[in-house]
Amino acid sequence: MKSENTVMRDPVLFRIIEGKHPLLGDRYRVWPSYDFAVAIEDSIDGVTHAFRTKEYELRNELYYAILEALKLRKPAMLEFSRLEFKGMPVSKRVLKPLIESGKVSWYDDPRLPTLEALKRRGITPEAIRKFVLSLGFTKADTLAPFDVLESFNRKIVDEQSIRLFMVKNPKHLVVTNLPSHTVTIPNHPTKDLGKRDIAIDENFYISSDDTNDLKPGSKIRLMGVGNVEIKDISDHLTSEYVGDKLVENYPKVQWVSQKNFHKLKIQIPKILFIDDNFNEDSLEELEVFVEPHYIDLKEGSEIQFVRFGYCRKESPSLAIFTHK
Repeated sequence: MKSENTVMRDPVLFRIIEGKHPLLGDRYRVWPSYDFAVAIEDSIDGVTHAFRTKEYELRNELYYAILEALKLRKPAMLEFSRLEFKGMPVSKRVLKPLIESGKVSWYDDPRLPTLEALKRRGITPEAIRKFVLSLGFTKADTLAPFDVLESFNRKIVDEQSIRLFMVKNPKHLVVTNLPSHTVTIPNHPTKDLGKRDIAIDENFYISSDDTNDLKPGSKIRLMGVGNVEIKDISDHLTSEYVGDKLVENYPKVQWVSQKNFHKLKIQIPKILFIDDNFNEDSLEELEVFVEPHYIDLKEGSEIQFVRFGYCRKESPSLAIFTHK
């Protein structure tokens, strides 16, 4: 009781619980504490180096005292700081109430920093490994910006992510004098990931964001199709094909064919907490039109929707935004 380490002052090693265990029934009534169980398990299971977060540091003396009393092998012990992201708590004490109250769906909710959630979001194991190694082994509190992890992931998924067109808040565009009713578009700008043929007619959808500054006489480049000149904006957009020459100052616009598109929902996870307050707008959902080629991709595939960002295919009707 005179120990300077308060952990050593009559530590609890067992608890007597008379209640019925949900799995073992009435078979046992004496149960080991974490301190007692983990020391023995580490020793007999062959653990050579035990890693624990630094809040357990004062308990190391008890850990070794138990092993000394039982004449068991002593693993080396190393402490590290808890890794957290700003606005994304990792503590189960915080996450569990969010699930129980229905604020998040489960531990794989893409807004969370759990491994299940990061996988659904499209963060690769290699990116997580490189990110953790970049931080080093430290006891200093680490509140890392999530975009550092995103930057590692972007370098990995970019080479294997095919590019697809996606349109949000669609606006009808008619293009006359098209030279062809099929366009062939590479799946990646630099890697050989194949090509896809898209059947088109004069009717397209483009994002309304790309129409805000258009007026008669404006010229844009429909990516993979060519240049068009806007003729009329009164009801819907009417335009005319004016060639395929690359002109630097023509805005580049993605599109989907009106005769051949697929409706998709995209979930966009955002910061979960602002200061200490739960962000009620932490999960945004977009209803968009995409190329039907999306349907042919395997679930779990990473895609880059042009001028929008990387997304992971969750299902034929749902994609989850990974990052820009």
